[in-house]
Amino acid sequence: MIKKMSPSENEFNIPAKNCHRMVILGSTKVGKTAIISRFLNERFDDQYTPTIEDFHRKLFSIRGEIYQLDILDTSGNHPFPAMRRLSILTGDIFILVFSLDNRESFQEVQRLKRQIYETKSCLRNKTKETADVPLVICGNKCDRDFYQEVQEEEIKQLVGGDKHCAYFEISAKKNTNVDQMFQTLFTMAKLPNEMSPDRHRKVSLQHCELLHSKSFKSKKCKDGNAYGVVAPFARRPSVHSDLMYIKEKAVGGSQAKEKGCIIC
Repeated sequence: MIKKMSPSENEFNIPAKNCHRMVILGSTKVGKTAIISRFLNERFDDQYTPTIEDFHRKLFSIRGEIYQLDILDTSGNHPFPAMRRLSILTGDIFILVFSLDNRESFQEVQRLKRQIYETKSCLRNKTKETADVPLVICGNKCDRDFYQEVQEEEIKQLVGGDKHCAYFEISAKKNTNVDQMFQTLFTMAKLPNEMSPDRHRKVSLQHCELLHSKSFKSKKCKDGNAYGVVAPFARRPSVHSDLMYIKEKAVGGSQAKEKGCIIC
């Protein structure tokens, strides 16, 4: 969980247990940013712009509670392996994306899944935590007419019957199975599935201050609705903040240092 918030967002007094970071990983040109755009704005942009690293934040009011979801859209090139490792260490839930017509992108997802589990296992050894890693694998661009380079048996083997890992064939362009994918991910993470794009009402920035008002919370408890707003000026916590968070978490979890497991 990422506890760092900007002063304006800290006014919401969001408990740490309601703050989570979602990390999306995969090769270049597989549609990672398009999936995030669907989640945040219900839009699709045909124009491709390479991602270096984008950070987004969305706030939710669900049954009287406020939730913060930070979203890290990573570069497919991974020019800095240490940054990718830090992204994994600070992530709570993950989306791995490959293109159904690109076998190399599937092989990259195979590597990423192993790296996530190995990295998180390393951290758990230090903190003595037992939490599993909620993870969804997406085969994107299922709307296209092409020869599928990845076989169904290979995908089943990658998922491996892990109850905390799911697979979806999606189309960010046509919005096929995107909502279902997010619902499944949030359910695995034991988060409200009202966070899914089709399960909450989108409110404007002008209504953002209402999210933490008593009258707004009371209304939500009564009508059962869920509301979400994208924070327009959210800034990624600094690398130093992330490193300190991981270091403090590791030191707090274990006093003994283990060889071959470097956190930062």
